[in-house]
Amino acid sequence: MPGADLPAVPGILNALDIQRTAESIAATQEPDGALPWFTGGHTDPWDHIESAMALTAAGFWDEARTAYIWSAKTQRDDGSWPMQFRAGAIENPDADTNFCAYLATGLRHYLTSTGDSTFAREMWPTVRSAIDFVLELQLGPHGEIHWSRNDEGSSGEALLTGCSSIFHSLHCALSLATELGDPQPAWETAVLRLGNALREHPEAFLDKSRYSMDWYYPILGGVLRGEVAHQRIRAHWDEFVMPGLGIRCVSDAPWVTGAETCELVLALDTLGDTDRALQLFADMQHLRDSDGSYWTGLVFADGKRWPEERTTWTAGAVILAADALSRTTLANGIFRDSLR
Repeated sequence: MPGADLPAVPGILNALDIQRTAESIAATQEPDGALPWFTGGHTDPWDHIESAMALTAAGFWDEARTAYIWSAKTQRDDGSWPMQFRAGAIENPDADTNFCAYLATGLRHYLTSTGDSTFAREMWPTVRSAIDFVLELQLGPHGEIHWSRNDEGSSGEALLTGCSSIFHSLHCALSLATELGDPQPAWETAVLRLGNALREHPEAFLDKSRYSMDWYYPILGGVLRGEVAHQRIRAHWDEFVMPGLGIRCVSDAPWVTGAETCELVLALDTLGDTDRALQLFADMQHLRDSDGSYWTGLVFADGKRWPEERTTWTAGAVILAADALSRTTLANGIFRDSLR
């Protein structure tokens, strides 16, 4: 049950709305703690953490803690996780570095929200092992991190969105290391190299510029701030934003998605662009279902929701955006505030 004040955004979502959305996420949680995309769907380590963060923000701390324990129990000896589980079984054994790094963001968020340093210390070895695994794949010449590894080795390729998210997770991990008294100087060097790659070497990353995430993630992840970030937003606003609906997932497809819209809301919030953040947050509410869950997206060319799924991570992004906009929980600035 909720144990804290709930985020609310006047005129858009009230506290009860947020509670119902959190309940829709909690209702999917499997007995072992996994938070799948939807009941009967698969679980991936990144979206699992996103949902756990949303549960934390909504005061469902027991459920969130159970989710983090699942992460600890399913981590492999090398510090990684399989990309995909279903009902406790591994569906895709490959490891995604961004997926693995995101636990650091989740635990930083949980500790800031709850002050539960005992639990954070219990989880710290899991985070430390995960970050060490991720940095084993910092193999690019400029400091970029390869996006995946399987039995045959590294993918040999880096992704701008994934590395921007890893950049943020590394800062969260360093913040945890300092607070928990376990400094990691090698991580300091790694995050500096990664930031340089992201800012100065766009050629180091696969061209995924048709995806909206590549547009805003350098801002959401804290790589870009100030005027250069505002310029980046202006440069592609008309390409991705569909007034009254949200943002396109892909620039050349007539499809708006709720999670990407809420992530852009969070990115705009880091820049103090509050009016447009609030407008976009209001615009995407057409994806809300009567039980508080959220459809993934809408094909606006024919008015059909697609895919026909109400995903926990979309609901999670809504709660995190509501918290950031309302400044409700102690961790509402997880993406906005400096972590170092």
